[in-house]
Amino acid sequence: MSDLMAAITAGGRVDASFAEQIGTDVKALAPFGHRRLIDAALDAARACGARRIGVVGSPEVHAYCSGRIDDPIPESPSGEENIQRALAYAAGAPLLLLTSDLPFITADAVNHFLRRCDDVDAAMPLAAERDYELMFPGAPQHVVVLGGERLANGSVFYFAPGVAARVAQIAVRLFSARKSLVRMATLLGPGLLVKFAIRRLSIRDIEDRAHEIFGLAVRAVRDASPSMCYDIDVQTDYCYAVERLARG
Repeated sequence: MSDLMAAITAGGRVDASFAEQIGTDVKALAPFGHRRLIDAALDAARACGARRIGVVGSPEVHAYCSGRIDDPIPESPSGEENIQRALAYAAGAPLLLLTSDLPFITADAVNHFLRRCDDVDAAMPLAAERDYELMFPGAPQHVVVLGGERLANGSVFYFAPGVAARVAQIAVRLFSARKSLVRMATLLGPGLLVKFAIRRLSIRDIEDRAHEIFGLAVRAVRDASPSMCYDIDVQTDYCYAVERLARG
């Protein structure tokens, strides 16, 4: 994907207790080993061959990333607006969208995911619970249940050329709901909400509904690397990641 664009969202802020621990209220700039939390996503985006990299964030984030990104994208106080700006960055090209709080993401993981996106319009990685727990034993709970499958969902997304702009409005809402199956089912319609309520909602249901709404081939890429699924939502997630890094 020689024309691939990559956008990284780095506008997240943390609460007072978390900020005291990391020395900043900007989550992307949390210390992680000898680097910062955002560095893993930056390295993965560049190593997977992105033609240009844009980061949605504050001047402080952009200063830290200076020389390693192509386009600093000003952040908004609104998280949803920040996603809109990241999606607009595609400008018709294929887009790799990543969050900045993926401490263990690797280029190999992203490349393997992208190779499985050749024939789809939009995709998101999913890791099996067994693989997730093997890589992150004792981690805070990030697993969801869909149609009897226990999965960890990723914070990396692929959009084929021209797709990001077409799905921007609903994609922003689905991104915000990605950690809540009931919110996601609600956004995709009452039929899926009913299936969720009776524990019959499956990945295929979501893929088929997205195709029905948008006319797009949407795929949940199963058996993806768990490194794309462990993200830092709260302070306990960060503490676990720091401890795991120290263990090697």
